[in-house]
Amino acid sequence: QVQLAESGGGLVQAGGSLRLSCDVSWRPFDGYTMAWFRQAPGQEREFVANIIWFSGTTWYSDSVSGRFTIYRDNAKSTLYLEMTNLRPEDSAVYLCAAREGPGDFRNVNVYSIWGQGTQVTVAS
Repeated sequence: QVQLAESGGGLVQAGGSLRLSCDVSWRPFDGYTMAWFRQAPGQEREFVANIIWFSGTTWYSDSVSGRFTIYRDNAKSTLYLEMTNLRPEDSAVYLCAAREGPGDFRNVNVYSIWGQGTQVTVAS
């Protein structure tokens, strides 16, 4: 069964760090693009970062570039988002997503597989 399961969210002070994990129930070695999105209350789902699984090539939104790092562990079939220097505006539900086909895909509508999300709250 194809599933994504996020974990690692929580409450952190501004300037702090968190690492999110996304367990992937299959082996996405060939041609999958994996991504992190976030959604704050009353706002649209927003692209954060993505990675081509087999090559490790990454892209980031301007708002997180230099602070967040997306990476994957092939052996564990796990996707990560390392978040540093967190700001209150980073507070949101963070979701991982997957789609077949490699590339810099930032539109929510092109991702067919989604996790349930994990809440990140950054206190000022």
